[in-house]
Amino acid sequence: MGMLAGVTFTAILLLAAIGDLQKRRIPNRLVATLALLGFAFSVTQRPVLPGALHGLEGLFVGLACWLPFYAMGWLGAGDVKLFAAAGAWLGPMRSLEGALIGALVGAVLAVLWMLKSQGVRNAVQTLGMAAGSPGLLSSPAGGEKGRSTLPYGVAIATGAICAAWIPGLLLG
Repeated sequence: MGMLAGVTFTAILLLAAIGDLQKRRIPNRLVATLALLGFAFSVTQRPVLPGALHGLEGLFVGLACWLPFYAMGWLGAGDVKLFAAAGAWLGPMRSLEGALIGALVGAVLAVLWMLKSQGVRNAVQTLGMAAGSPGLLSSPAGGEKGRSTLPYGVAIATGAICAAWIPGLLLG
């Protein structure tokens, strides 16, 4: 990834993560900018049609990885759109890798978030009950129904940034 493109990609994802931390929202304009620049980047790295296809495949892989979690109420639409837009930069294989990294980071953040908000005893009880009934995790305590209190955009951004800067970290 070219240095200027990499810095731009990283800066936009960091802005999205910071916005998610502060306001629990990821602005559509930021996501659209990330997607458009991602397609432009993909087209400059390859001939036009293969580059556009690479960006489109990455976008769809990113969307497909996270859309089921939105459908279950575990993620917000902004999180899914953010990763799909990052996929336009990453292409299909790096999108898959970034989603895996993001899921691992998100799992750690979710456990830490539960420990902070519920305390150790309640968090362990919740996780134990969720092992048999995962639907318990879709409506977190203190959050609006269908809206997570966890700023998952942080995990999404981390996964995408790692996949871009350290390609092959998980998928070789």
